[in-house]
Formats: sequence, C-alpha cells, structure tokens
Amino acid sequence: MYRSITVKIGSNVLTRPDRKLDLERISHITDQIATLHKQGIKVILVSSGAVASGRGMVTHLPKKDPVSERQLLSSVGQIKLVSTYASLFEAHGITCAQVLVTKEDFRTREHYLNMKNCLTTLLEHKIVPIINENDAVSVTALMFTDNDELAGLVATMMNTEAYFILSNVDGIYTGNPGDEGARLIREIAGTTTDLSGFITAKKSNFGRGGMLTKGRVAQNTAAAGIAVHIANGTRPNILIDLARNSEKIAHTRFVPGAPRPAFKKWIACSADFTSWEVHINKGASDALHSKRATSLLLAGVTSMQGDFKKGDLLRIIDHEKRLIGIGKAQYDRQKANEHLADPKYKPLVHYDYLYLFP
Repeated sequence: MYRSITVKIGSNVLTRPDRKLDLERISHITDQIATLHKQGIKVILVSSGAVASGRGMVTHLPKKDPVSERQLLSSVGQIKLVSTYASLFEAHGITCAQVLVTKEDFRTREHYLNMKNCLTTLLEHKIVPIINENDAVSVTALMFTDNDELAGLVATMMNTEAYFILSNVDGIYTGNPGDEGARLIREIAGTTTDLSGFITAKKSNFGRGGMLTKGRVAQNTAAAGIAVHIANGTRPNILIDLARNSEKIAHTRFVPGAPRPAFKKWIACSADFTSWEVHINKGASDALHSKRATSLLLAGVTSMQGDFKKGDLLRIIDHEKRLIGIGKAQYDRQKANEHLADPKYKPLVHYDYLYLFP
C-alpha cells in the first residue's frame, strides 16, 4: 500500500452534465480520502472544479474575453468548491487547507522551497491540502496546461510515492475509448513511448487539458521515480482500490523510473522561467546523453544568449536546435566568454546541477 499520494481530480469527474458540482460524487471522494487519511496515508488533493462550479452559480454571464471570464468564474466557484470540501471533511473530523498557486511559484528555488515547506507542515499536522491554480491572477502565458501538470509538479516536489489522475475514463486506450477494437493500455514503461499516435487531442467538456496532456505529464512524473495511475474517478472506491491493490483495477499505470535528487526536481520544473541559452555541438550532446555522469564544458558550447549570472538557469539547446535540458550556471557570461577557448576550464554546468529532459 502507498504511504503518500497526490490525487488530481478532473472537472469532468466533479461536475454533472448541467455544469453544476456533483455533490454526491465529491462526498464519495472525500469519504475515500478520509479513509486513507485515517490509515496514516498522506494525501495531497489537487482539485479542479472551480470554474465549472462558477458556471453553475453565475447566471446571465456577460460576454467577456476568455481570461476575464475565467477570472470571474474561478473567483466565485473556488469559494463554493473549498467550502464543500471543508464541510465534508469536517464530518470526518478532518481539517483541510486551501493552497492556491501559480506557475510563478515554481520559478525560483526560494519560492519552490517555501511552497514545499507549507505543504510539509500541513501534512505533519494531519491536515489535507487542497490545491488549485489561482486562476484569478494567473497570466495566460504562464498558466499551467491544466491541473494535471500542476499536480505532477506537486507530486514530484513532495516526492509522494504515487500520483493518481482521476478522469472520466479508465485510462489510456489504443484509440478513442468508444471505438470498436480500442483496448486499454494497462502499463507504460519509460518515456520513449509516443502517445500521440493513438490518443486524441480532444479536450474535456469542462477542463483545459485532454488525455494526451495527461499521458505526457504522467510520463514525466514517472521518470522522476513516482508511480502514476490514470483511472476512472467515477468508479466507486477507486482511490482506496488503487492505494491497496492497483493490479486488479482496470486503469493505466506508468512504471516509475529512478528517483531524482531534490535540486534536479526543481530544475525540471523551471524550463519556462528562463530565457538564457547555451547552444552546444553534437559531441557535447552525445557526451551529456551517455551513460557516464558528464558535465557541460565550454569546449562543447557553440554560442550563448543572454547576460546570465552565476546561479542562473540556462536552457541547453543541441545542434539540431532542440531544448534538451536545463542547468545552473557555475559562473557568469563574462567569465564564460573569457575562457571559451580554454577546453580545460571548469564546467559551465556541473552534472549535479544539470537536468536532461527524457
């Protein structure tokens, strides 16, 4: 049985066809989390539903741009969503806490550790954190793809043993789940499986993302050493069954890879927050991807962009102009320029502070 779990619940699980919250289902999910909680299992809940909840509350919605509409609906709906959870958990004698985050909170190591400390403190006091993106203030260009991505980052940050993605289907299929011949994929190992060949890019009725997003997030999270399960959140007792004996449940499991060091987990979250780049040649790219622990030397750098300082994160671009990794600069751009012709100078990015994308 898992001892720590991050649970993400999608909008389509929490809402009825009339776009209002499905209180009966939310109650059942809360009952399951309460059961796990009382068994000593730490549960972090990342819950969608604020915008969908707002749609069910605001009548005669005025025509506005999509960002303003989302801000309005999430601001209204978040109150009802969390108050519903609070009353349901209170019936079990459990306290819950609301944690609203934006992608900016993952930008700096300081913010990242502050958020981690907050969640750690809540769990230590046996409080269930309920996390959602702060849609009211999120900037469109820096919004999470959806709560699947947010929950994956949280699971990685908190190093929970498992990450459950609850959708309204049993998992990932070899085609549209409703098509004849489409079969459920029970297990996916590694990050080399191309999911786009058989997953539709169609998004859900209420959420921002689709199954392709869920699959990609699941692969990246599993690569960090966390077991990921995509399952049907409308099935009775799905959380308890997954936590106890997932092999017997019809769903998709992503096999966890080797755990990453804590610093690399943060770096892996930071690709969107830096514009400084170093371009490298094929030899350097091959060396970084070899089985040996290899740092990035100036000898492999072909060009640099941006006036970066020591400690800044650098986007690493290979000879085919692909973003292959993120690393922390060991020194600033000026010193890098001074020693660019010195093949034996200390690494620009040390292996301990380098993350390569799967």
